[in-house]
Parts: sequence; C-alpha cells; structure tokens
Amino acid sequence: MSGRTSAHHHAAEPVLRHVLTHLLTPLLMCLGMGLAYMGAFVQPEPHHLPVAIVGEGPRATAFAQTVKERAGDALDVRTLAHRAEAVDELKGRRIAGAYVPGGTAPELIVATAASDTSATVAEKIFTPVAAQQGMPLKVTDVVTTVEDDPTGQGLFFLLVAVSIGSYASVAVLGGAGAALRMRGRALLAVGVSGVVSAIGALLAGPVFHLAHHGLAGVWGLSWLYSAGILLIGVGLHTFLKRWTTLAMMVLFVMLNFTSSGGLFRPELQNGFFGSLHAFWNGAGYVDGLRSLLYFGNDGLSRQVGTLAVWLLLGLLLTAAAGFAERRRAAGSSPAAQEEAEEEEEMEEAVGV
Repeated sequence: MSGRTSAHHHAAEPVLRHVLTHLLTPLLMCLGMGLAYMGAFVQPEPHHLPVAIVGEGPRATAFAQTVKERAGDALDVRTLAHRAEAVDELKGRRIAGAYVPGGTAPELIVATAASDTSATVAEKIFTPVAAQQGMPLKVTDVVTTVEDDPTGQGLFFLLVAVSIGSYASVAVLGGAGAALRMRGRALLAVGVSGVVSAIGALLAGPVFHLAHHGLAGVWGLSWLYSAGILLIGVGLHTFLKRWTTLAMMVLFVMLNFTSSGGLFRPELQNGFFGSLHAFWNGAGYVDGLRSLLYFGNDGLSRQVGTLAVWLLLGLLLTAAAGFAERRRAAGSSPAAQEEAEEEEEMEEAVGV
C-alpha cells in the first residue's frame, strides 16, 4: 500500500509543477494590470499642461508670468495676441485652454473634443484666477463632442473593444491554427482584422452613434490598428509560445490603454505613460479617430503613419516567424512536430 501511495505521489509532482507554471500567467497579469492601471489613472495631475493667456503688451506678459510662477511645473504658459489665434491653437490641439482676461467676464476657451478631462482641469485652474479679479468665469467650447458621447470617452471604449477582439484572436490562431503554415495564419489574421474593424465601425456608427460621419474612415483606422496587433501576435507566438498571451496583454492592454489618451491626455499622467503616447498604437488610433471625427482630419496623416509602422512591424515579425518555423520543420520528425502542436494548443487554451 505504501509503495502504491509513493508512486501516486511521484506521478502527481509533474502535474502539480505543470499547473503552477501555468498559474504564473494570470498572477503576472494581475500584478501588471494593477501596476499599469493604478499607475496611469489613480492620481491624474497636470504636468506642463499647455495653456495660453490672450493679450498684448507688458501687462499680458506680466499676468502670464504670474500664472506660471503660481502653477510651477503644472503649466506651460504662453501668450497669444488675439483670440482667433487661441482658437486656432485649440483646434490644432496644441493647448488645453486659453484664458482671455479683462472685460466684464473673463473667458476660458477650450475644446472638449480633444480631451474633456484636460478642459475640466483648465477650468479648475482658471476659475480662481477669475475670482481674484472679482468676476465670474465664462467658458466657451469651440470643438464639442457629439451629444451621444458627451465626454468624448466613447472612443476609448471603442479602442478597448477592437483591442480585445484582436489580441484574443491571436490565441485562437496560435492554438487551433498551429497546424497551418505561417502564410495561412497571416492571411487569416488579415481577414479577422477586417471582421473586427467592421464590428468596431458598427459599434461606432449605427449602434452607439459615436461617429456621425466618416464611418468608412473609422473602419480603415480600425483595420490598420487591428491588423497590426494580430500580425504582431501571430509572429510572436512562434517565439514565445504559451507566453504570447501575457506578452499581448502587456503590449496591447497594460501599456496600450493607459497611454492612449482616451481618458487622460499625457499632460495629466506621469512621464512614463506620457512618453508612450507619442508612438504607441492605441494613442495613434484614438487621436486618429478624434482627427477624423472632430478636427477636420488635422493631424490624421501622422496618426495613420503611426499605425502603419506597427502594421509593418507585424509583417516583419510574421516573416521572421515563418522563416524560423521552416528551419525547425527541416530539423524535426513529423511525430515530434505533432506532439509539439498538441502541447502548444493545450498551453494556449490555458493561457486564455
């Protein structure tokens, strides 16, 4: 009896070790999501938030300097001679607010379509400034969002939907599609990205009315974004195997959602996430949608370029993965390949 118990104990050890190894993925996801989301969103504070004081002459310059000294590193303050210049700067998304002092009512000009949270922060900053002058603050919004998306954050949740559809499909292509050649998986990735982007356009248009125009452009941006994620994932799977799910979560959730600017612009985040905003694909997608829907395509070419670079990275990864797989296949037996594919599919299912 004791021999049988000992044998059973020894047989269970590899299984337990296998389970514990797979548990590393969800535990690391838990840690990573907490660090990323709480680090990016819990304490939004302005860091060099760009604002303008409208006015000419020494008086306007002195007033701007006073505002800057009181705010410290929270604000980057510049002066603009005319109100029309301030409106142009706001429509170009180069400033978060413009304060027009004097008169019967000081005015703060904002563009909530660029970022509702940045506009709110600018209003909180300049409301006490106007109160010191003994007058109420008038707030003028020169670029508003659609009524169906009053905060403008619907585009962030569209980003979430398209991202999940994309990176979750990588697990299926890597697991169930492991028997296919790389070319077949890459073509499937392109096709799946077309379906995911069509779902995104459907959600943005007929379902939730975030996009009152430019729906074809929404689909195009969504396809560029989704195809980049899928091709990167398909390429990474060849090299990372069961760790692909964790890598995709890090790249396209933890670092991506937090740096997209969908909830807080980079000026309201710490330097790490603010710096990622300059080149990460989620930021290119959200800012591209804003350019398309609210700002007359201003800056759209730059955002399309960002998404195209990520797509090119995905194509290069899939090409490298295809080359690596052909070399492996040349040096292994069919039985070993079949066993590896079965183990890979099981591991991918556990990862999901």
